[in-house]
Amino acid sequence: MIFLLKEGDALTARQRTMEIERATLSPHATLSENTRGRARPEAECPLRTAFQRDRDRIIHSKAFRRLKQKTQVFLSPEGDHYRTRLTHTLEVSQIARTMARALRFNEDLTEAIALGHDLGHTPFGHAGERALNALNPGGFKHYSQSVRVVQHLEKDRQGLNLTAEVLDGLDRHTGGEWAETPEGRLVRYADRIAYINHDIEDALSAGVLREEDLPARLVQGLGHTKSQRITTLITSLVDNTREGVVAMAPDVEALYKEIHAFMFATVYVDPLAKAEEAKVEKMLAGLYGAFLEDPGLMPPFYQAIADEAGPHRGVTDYISGMTDNYAVRTFEDLFIPRKWEL
Repeated sequence: MIFLLKEGDALTARQRTMEIERATLSPHATLSENTRGRARPEAECPLRTAFQRDRDRIIHSKAFRRLKQKTQVFLSPEGDHYRTRLTHTLEVSQIARTMARALRFNEDLTEAIALGHDLGHTPFGHAGERALNALNPGGFKHYSQSVRVVQHLEKDRQGLNLTAEVLDGLDRHTGGEWAETPEGRLVRYADRIAYINHDIEDALSAGVLREEDLPARLVQGLGHTKSQRITTLITSLVDNTREGVVAMAPDVEALYKEIHAFMFATVYVDPLAKAEEAKVEKMLAGLYGAFLEDPGLMPPFYQAIADEAGPHRGVTDYISGMTDNYAVRTFEDLFIPRKWEL
């Protein structure tokens, strides 16, 4: 939508931002004025564009705050410097914004998608996701749950009413079809760049991996340090993205796939790193079964969902939203006898 102003009219801050977008962004960028809109029409904010507003809504959501106590890869690590799902999200956002700015894509849309991409993630990382996928007859994917969180669960089930472009980016940030916008496609790459490199660093800190274990060819091609590897991957993507088609150079993409395969063959299956995952699956199965048998054990919010959408839906929404610590405490309350106090 182009705003036509009469002589003497004053531009709002939002309109000035949209003018700047038109003048400075790439022809392939997604302009905020061209958004496909929201499911429920709203009055425009005088200060912020639609995508800036989405970013702010995500940051202020309950689901975003819970990310700070959700596992990234290592379950309940002893140490202050291991990644959580929140710090992973912030690193994805930083990488994605760097690439968006270099390519003159819409940085606000990029940031909104990056900050929201894992809002639907389970406690205990992908171990929790696998558990819920096995327990729910309809399966479970964290990216679909991210969309459900912002559309149906936040704000007492009113949802955040985000723009179509942000929802599309959340839903397609991993696996399957790519996002419709170049900003959404950037976030998929940023997610991959972030998690491989911070997982290497965390694995080194945990003693699961040694520097000399990293294949020499990959170190020479991508870099010796986390910073060098991230810079190599980002630079390749920026230099090789053409006409809005987001891509790395073929040789760098091949090196990335090799280091990705290396991590899945070593760190992600390491007995030390994964020793507790069987316990996670049993614990979540216990919670799932208890809530399915008696939905009254859940808070009224999730009981209402179970009544309206079915017990599996209510139970899945409840467990997937738990933090690691909350899931453990809930399991203890339900299944671990309490000591008598005389």
